[in-house]
Amino acid sequence: MAPFSPTMAAIRYGYGLAPDQILSRNTDDLLVQLVDAPLKESFFPIGGAFDARQRADDLAKGFEALKIAKKDNDAETDRAARQQLQRKAEQSFQRDSLARVLQAAFSSYGFHERLSAFWFDHFSVNAHKSFPMRMITPLYEVEAIRPHLAGSFRDLLQASVLHPAMLIYLDQAQSTGPQSAAATNRKKGLNENLGRELIELHTMGAGSGYTQTDVRSAALVLTGMTVDDHYEMMFRPRMAEPGEIKVLGVNYGGDPRSADDCLVMLDDLASRPETAQHICRKLVAHFIADNPPPDVIAAMVKEWKASDGNLAKVYAAMLNHPRAWQEPGAKMKLPFDYVVSGLRAFGITRKNWRERMSPDGDDSYTPFDTPVAAAAKQALKSASDDMAPAMQGDGAQMAMEKPTAEMKAAMPSDPAQLPKPKASLARTLTVAALRRMGQPVWQPPSPAGFEEGVASWLSPSQMSERILWARKASGALGKDMEPKKLLEVSLADQARDDTIRVVGRRTGSVV
Repeated sequence: MAPFSPTMAAIRYGYGLAPDQILSRNTDDLLVQLVDAPLKESFFPIGGAFDARQRADDLAKGFEALKIAKKDNDAETDRAARQQLQRKAEQSFQRDSLARVLQAAFSSYGFHERLSAFWFDHFSVNAHKSFPMRMITPLYEVEAIRPHLAGSFRDLLQASVLHPAMLIYLDQAQSTGPQSAAATNRKKGLNENLGRELIELHTMGAGSGYTQTDVRSAALVLTGMTVDDHYEMMFRPRMAEPGEIKVLGVNYGGDPRSADDCLVMLDDLASRPETAQHICRKLVAHFIADNPPPDVIAAMVKEWKASDGNLAKVYAAMLNHPRAWQEPGAKMKLPFDYVVSGLRAFGITRKNWRERMSPDGDDSYTPFDTPVAAAAKQALKSASDDMAPAMQGDGAQMAMEKPTAEMKAAMPSDPAQLPKPKASLARTLTVAALRRMGQPVWQPPSPAGFEEGVASWLSPSQMSERILWARKASGALGKDMEPKKLLEVSLADQARDDTIRVVGRRTGSVV
């Protein structure tokens, strides 16, 4: 049995310690989180997945209405109406972003939260790809990542790769087979982005023996997987490359092509030994050490093969290895982890966060439990309803009512005229801080996600931002908390002797 450490369990495999936290007693306590956490509704997206889907649908309807009305509206009116929709989408995204940070800070299921962040980063998408992505990205995490992170890797791979967020982010929605029926009357052709990242990032990993031909062939198999006008995944046979296509020596497809061809290819990639090696190595590098111990990887790969990619059992193999509990402090926290663990150490909870982080009563970006948040669910719907086409006759024809002079006057064409939200302490210590630190919520720099390792985050500018955050947080949240107490809460028995001495001198304690 591994030499389990309750403190290390909270720090290495969770988001840090909090006052009065109930510590895990063994690895089973960590693993049971994978069963218990999904039973709790997450704080994001605001209003739940159903309401978030409705907001995305309202956004789609708003853009459709703009297309219909474009011939009747002048450019100024069209631009103002589009800006109104975009602003509502951005506001919804900002609320969801704050709620995502607070989700990690409030949750008592730290291991589950860390895994969710890991897998989102592994299957990276960026919410700033487009305004629809502002709405879809929070849904991506709650629909594709969280429900599958403790099941089979096969299911997680399918849910993530074929989610509308991924199809839009990697331009798969426009990818068309060169010999497909749709190729003759479409300007866009084959896009290899998803085919490349599927093999290089999501499954086998770089340098695992695949070729550029395999990448192109995988992209051909994926043709036909697209997104409809309401941001839902669908398969369009006319866009799919016909015939058999060979990927890594295996033939897929035929005549006719179907979505099953894509699913079979994903299953085969999930089952490859290179995939097991790549994923297990990333997990160890994320949780244990930048240079992953080979014996831990080997134990996890062995369990992967024995369980056919059962992720819960793979995690158990990692947690039950003795190396999983050695060398505390071997990993540098990513900015998101740093901020969340800091909020937890200062005792921020769902019950007190508004009182402590929004002392001026500013609810402009409050994510939940306020009238503003309740009204936010209707924001996009109101925006699209304002521009909704009026049905004529039997409904087969639609026309947009031409804006009156009063309507034009109410829609400023200059974005600078739109009121800007006030920066609250909650935003300053969460989403704004993360942007400055280089890890904005749901906005990785590339499909490869955020870099791991101390070399990527140990820089003068990075340390300056972290010190600045610590000063702001301690001034706003730690006024009544002695440094020695904060040390006891945040590090407990993992605090080093030199750290204890320094803190003791500043507080006048004898150590």
